[in-house]
Amino acid sequence: MKHQRWYDKDPLLKEALELLKLQPADKQPGAVDFIIKLQEEIAKDVIEKVYDMVNEYQQSGNRWYDKDPVLLKAMETLRVASPQTQRIAAKKLLENLAAMAEENEND
Repeated sequence: MKHQRWYDKDPLLKEALELLKLQPADKQPGAVDFIIKLQEEIAKDVIEKVYDMVNEYQQSGNRWYDKDPVLLKAMETLRVASPQTQRIAAKKLLENLAAMAEENEND
């Protein structure tokens, strides 16, 4: 049985994060910025738990986003967000990735 990741439960969120994963490292920060802004929608105590976890696992995890501290923080913030917030973020991420792809085609 294949291990299910936390974002596999929502097909839209899964698609958005899989596309983010495929982006070159220099393109990820722009796509990640809005995820970090979600912190405003999440309780302060949750954010503190996320930061504690990030400090503990940074550079030592096996997930594709564990090696980048900014991306790790953004993904953990998204992970603890409500399903509704995750879905909104996924839609925005897909829009952002589509705009970046279109921009790259025009260059």
